[in-house]
Amino acid sequence: MSPALSYRPKPGSIPTQPGVYRFRDRNHRVIYVGKAKNLRARLSSYFADIATLHPRTATMVTTATSVEWTVVGTEVEALQLEYSWIKEYDPRFNVKYRDDKSYPWLAVTVSEEFPRVMVGRGAKRKGTRYFGPYSHAWAIRETVDILLRVFPMRSCSNGVFKRSAQIGRPCLLGYIDKCAAPCVGNVSAEQHREIVDDFCEFMAGRTRPFMKRIEAQMYAASEELDFERAARLRDDLGAMKKALEKQAVVLGDGSDADVIALAEDPLEVAVQVFYVRGGRIRGQRGWVADRTDEGDTSALVEDFLLQLYAGVSAEDARDAVPREILVPELPPEVETFERLLSDLRGSRVEIRVPQRGDKRTLQETVQRNAAESLALHKTKRASDLTTRNRALAEIAEALELDEAPLRIECYDVSHIQGTEIVASMVVFEDGLSRKGEYRRFVIRDQEGSDDVAAMHEVITRRFRRLLDEQARSELRPGDGEGSGPMLVDPDTGRPRKFAYAPGLVVVDGGPPQVAAAQRALDELGIDDIPVCGLAKRLEEVWLPGQEDPVILPRTSEGLYLLQRVRDEAHRFAIAHHRNRRSKSMVESVLDGVPGLGEVRRKTLLRHFGSLRKLRAASVEEIAAAPGIGPRTAEAIKQALAGEDAAHAKPSSATMGTMNQDVAADG
Repeated sequence: MSPALSYRPKPGSIPTQPGVYRFRDRNHRVIYVGKAKNLRARLSSYFADIATLHPRTATMVTTATSVEWTVVGTEVEALQLEYSWIKEYDPRFNVKYRDDKSYPWLAVTVSEEFPRVMVGRGAKRKGTRYFGPYSHAWAIRETVDILLRVFPMRSCSNGVFKRSAQIGRPCLLGYIDKCAAPCVGNVSAEQHREIVDDFCEFMAGRTRPFMKRIEAQMYAASEELDFERAARLRDDLGAMKKALEKQAVVLGDGSDADVIALAEDPLEVAVQVFYVRGGRIRGQRGWVADRTDEGDTSALVEDFLLQLYAGVSAEDARDAVPREILVPELPPEVETFERLLSDLRGSRVEIRVPQRGDKRTLQETVQRNAAESLALHKTKRASDLTTRNRALAEIAEALELDEAPLRIECYDVSHIQGTEIVASMVVFEDGLSRKGEYRRFVIRDQEGSDDVAAMHEVITRRFRRLLDEQARSELRPGDGEGSGPMLVDPDTGRPRKFAYAPGLVVVDGGPPQVAAAQRALDELGIDDIPVCGLAKRLEEVWLPGQEDPVILPRTSEGLYLLQRVRDEAHRFAIAHHRNRRSKSMVESVLDGVPGLGEVRRKTLLRHFGSLRKLRAASVEEIAAAPGIGPRTAEAIKQALAGEDAAHAKPSSATMGTMNQDVAADG
């Protein structure tokens, strides 16, 4: 690596016009491409004090050995050039969105003399018109099978087509009227092309003209007493309606839009797009990318829009770029993007954030899909044995451990403004979670505790239990002196779970929390269990007594595993905290109900599950709970009604408390 200042351009040599810049490494490879409204202002930000830069940006700057730029006339030209360079050089530090799975397309080979409809995957080919992508290939085939009776175009392979032409007899589809059989001359190339064009128009969303035309033909045939033709047209109309029913209307105004949503964490981002044409969902697609810099959601949206649309060819732009693009946050240069896409499409394109109505509801659905896609991606990544082994080896190497930490325990503290302090312990063995060994803690010193003190108490309690279990364990029969403690309870035959010592203790936080955990172990005389902390902001790994953190590479599987462990501990702590608050609220509300003691309160909570469900229940539903009669149910309902009235107009101080998020260590 070279010092960033060694290749810094001379002051005043960088122009102030819009342009695109490239950073190159010592092998002259392009490692990052970016654009700027003002090249001088943007590039100068990279040559600030390295300590003030985001770690990933600092890594890029120190890896580079030169920077160059190209001035362009407008910001739209800068966008186009940036995309071209990203495609050409594939820079390692640019965000690269990759398909999270292989999506099927509906393809029509319009460049052939007799176009064919088929289902395909992978990259698009020139001379083929595509619809979708869709979530499932079977759904496309089912739709095509329905529509072939209305639009009997060719769907057979080239081999079948040539063989039928040679023998002069059509295939089965030709006999059942799901193909016009151009192979044997039943229709000419021009007639078959008309069928293909009608099919493409229908799939593109322009369905109403076809349905009105067939309906008119059906009534005309009926008036002419050609009932056989009228019945066939009736069946065609039903087939089209059935195909449309499979694509539910999601936008009542029948508009065309691409609905985009993101799910992100400090290391990765997942994107989902729903393609809506004519108010109906025509396709869906997803991507996953590694995060390479400190950019926020708007910057991620900008990167994604550039990669999604900038490479669309002029002939496909009308279908690929809709009139409206719905995003979770507007990109920083939204006007520039709108001009670029409007020029590409040939008409006005609007990028906006939906605020209410059908479009807002649809984007929330897309957002849930993105979150599920990211979770599924993490699960697949974590389930790979080779990847898990590499992650454990990387952690051992980075933390200088004697062996890979096959058992990792992670601790997190959760509270609200220093009250209701709880903590969690999660266990990962061989890189996989062991939920049966998770533990929850309620901090005993609620008044005098803070995050650090709570972490010290939790570690002390857990590892004192470890020492107690090991002290109570008997030696294995026949093993003699020097054998280790039994890890199985001789009475129950079950493992002594707290008798297992972890290979690594991870705490959610920075140096203060790490120091507290290490101090607790030292006080117990335990000196063979390593401790580290993972701080959320920069994903730094902190070790006891060290001034500087350990920085794992962004692509490190070890960092990914540590992050999963930390996030799981945080989730488990938050769930425990919310559960306790729900129970305490129920008990406080019902404390004054005559005849309702502690046992019956707990029974009531188990029956309904939450205070919200209890509030929504009727007197009869409450009375149906075990041990609750009609008179007690009426008293409970009155108590809940009184509590709701008392909180109907809370004071500003109360609202401030209610709006506080659950705070967590780190």
